[in-house]
Amino acid sequence: MRFSFLLSLLLLIGAGVVWAQEKERKLELSPDLHFRTFWMSTAYPGLDFKEDYALGMSLNLGGKIKYRENWTFHAGYRVFANAWSSDIWEADPLSSQSNRYETGLFDLLNPRDRFFGRLETLSLEYSQDKFGVKFGRMGVNSDWINAQDGRLAPTAVEGGYAWFQPDKRWKLGIWAIGRMNIRGSKDWLNPGETVGIYPQGRTEGGKPANYFQNTESKSLVIAEADRMLEGGAKIHFSTTIAQNLFSTYWLAFEKNRKGEKRALFYGLQAGLQHGLGEGGNPDFDLSYKNPEDLNYAVSGRLGWSTSKWVTHLSFTQVGGDGRWLSPREWGKDAWYTFIPRERNEGFSSIQALVGYGEYRMEKIPMQLYVHAGVHWLADVDNSAGNKYNFPSYYQMNLGLKYQAKKVKNLDFHLILMTKQPLNGEDLSNNQIYNKVELLHINGIINWRWN
Repeated sequence: MRFSFLLSLLLLIGAGVVWAQEKERKLELSPDLHFRTFWMSTAYPGLDFKEDYALGMSLNLGGKIKYRENWTFHAGYRVFANAWSSDIWEADPLSSQSNRYETGLFDLLNPRDRFFGRLETLSLEYSQDKFGVKFGRMGVNSDWINAQDGRLAPTAVEGGYAWFQPDKRWKLGIWAIGRMNIRGSKDWLNPGETVGIYPQGRTEGGKPANYFQNTESKSLVIAEADRMLEGGAKIHFSTTIAQNLFSTYWLAFEKNRKGEKRALFYGLQAGLQHGLGEGGNPDFDLSYKNPEDLNYAVSGRLGWSTSKWVTHLSFTQVGGDGRWLSPREWGKDAWYTFIPRERNEGFSSIQALVGYGEYRMEKIPMQLYVHAGVHWLADVDNSAGNKYNFPSYYQMNLGLKYQAKKVKNLDFHLILMTKQPLNGEDLSNNQIYNKVELLHINGIINWRWN
């Protein structure tokens, strides 16, 4: 009896060990934590506009469960805190305009809210070598709908994503998006509900735009195709369909010589956009996009890189009938001349020339960089072609990035930005505040554990 009991006990313990080892092999749990602190301030040297500052913090608490190499469950909840700020919810007395920069760190719909949270990630993914699908709440990185991670948290989407990679040369993907959690909001909203949370500008007739909460768009569909060529070249195509608003088609050819100490790289992009349906609302004065718009864009880049230096020069031309539009809530510009902290969207005509230089130190994990660009926009008196009453300007960003050696996944980023009008004479207060003649500072600390 005792022997049978001991044998049964040993068999049970052995089975438990084998089961635990098998479970450990099949089930992997890993944390996904992200802490970010962001200092932002905006000043107008020599002018009497309202100056603002804010110190924001966010912490994403989450994790991933991986099962049998194919299945992954991902969940994450992010909390936000306004640790210290000026009265960023108060309008500027001279222009009567609301703060544009610092409020974007928190909840634009409730700027006085100093502490809040959001369920940012909740997804289930199945993937194999050549195929994968993902459903739920997740990050996104497409040409015109992307994380735009320039605040305390990135934009996230709710829906599905599927990709197919038949071989090493091809990759096809499709997104179906029903709701979004945009940067600068804690709420999950359908695409139409997100449009207008950022400043709305003016209508084509010059009236203050009022499409916020008056725009109907229930879904977004993005289709993408990538084709790798010999010698490090790549062709990329995407189409972004915003139901009842617009369709944007984007094609790019890029050539990179990776792994070489000295390399020439270049790229060429071309885009086409047209209105869809009712442009968001059958009432023209409340619509977001004129359904009759037909716009084009061309952008090019030529660059040179070494082990220490990266430099490139980029140019963009936008034209056509009506305004090229892409909601600022949804992502940054896809063209090469995009400079962080400003977008060229809402114009019938754009010419932009931007240079970039980056120096990487050898003994210190630090990078110094500069963006410098000139942006010629449609005339401010042309309300149909200049949505935000924005003067032509030049912009310069000075940046520093530092990756800590002793603390894994800890990095620092400092940005000093200024924008100045190309012609500062006779500008109104509305054409200056939030736009030009300003000094903008960002100090960012990131730490990740994943």
